[in-house]
Amino acid sequence: MILTHIIARIQSWLRFRRNVEILSQLSDRELADIGLNRGSIEQAARQAVGA
Repeated sequence: MILTHIIARIQSWLRFRRNVEILSQLSDRELADIGLNRGSIEQAARQAVGA
């Protein structure tokens, strides 16, 4: 049970990091088109993984 929880947390963190990486590669214009700016990337990535 604990191992399952740890694995789920690691997977969630990996998805978060990947989302941050992808969003960080977008231009400022592309981010603005989806309603984001550089300062809101991490928050958006957290929301995407449900953290």
